[in-house]
Amino acid sequence: MAVKIRLARRGRKKAAMFDIVIADSRAPRDGRFIEKIGTYNPQTNPATINFDGDKAFDWIMKGAQPTDTVRAMLSYRGVLYRKHLQLGVIKGAISQETADERYTAWKDDKDAKIEGKRTSLGTAKDEARQQRLAAETKVKDARSEAQRAKLAAIEAANAPAPVNEEATSEAEGETTEAAASTEETTEAAAE
Repeated sequence: MAVKIRLARRGRKKAAMFDIVIADSRAPRDGRFIEKIGTYNPQTNPATINFDGDKAFDWIMKGAQPTDTVRAMLSYRGVLYRKHLQLGVIKGAISQETADERYTAWKDDKDAKIEGKRTSLGTAKDEARQQRLAAETKVKDARSEAQRAKLAAIEAANAPAPVNEEATSEAEGETTEAAASTEETTEAAAE
């Protein structure tokens, strides 16, 4: 019986999540499995991979064959590197302590890189949000300034013209003469 480490799909349409399972290669994809060792969620950034590394390592050492996607995940989490080191211990090339030290150093470095990516994505998201907010504020200020200018232009058009004293006295004199001539015309028409 050929044993595979593979993904079993679950989740709703267009929002897939996967279980990482140990299954007989002849079993259907979402069907019968021997053991569930973890989950994989590709919807997050970076993708969330949670599985029991010790169980995966045990199954790999027993001869279980991972699919291409699962192989990439196992490599990403260091299970295949651990297998490589363990084969070196079995052959006598290195000691178990050396293999453990190398694996621990690699694991710490990898975890730091993953956390660095997660924080950089978070800060990039915050910076993008701040830039959008600044752009919206700039547009809002430009609109309010345009409205103020428009209101000032309307008020200037509706406001009375500045009074010039000489022009006012001449206009008053003309108005009085026009009123007197109108009165004379009405008196003449009345007779």
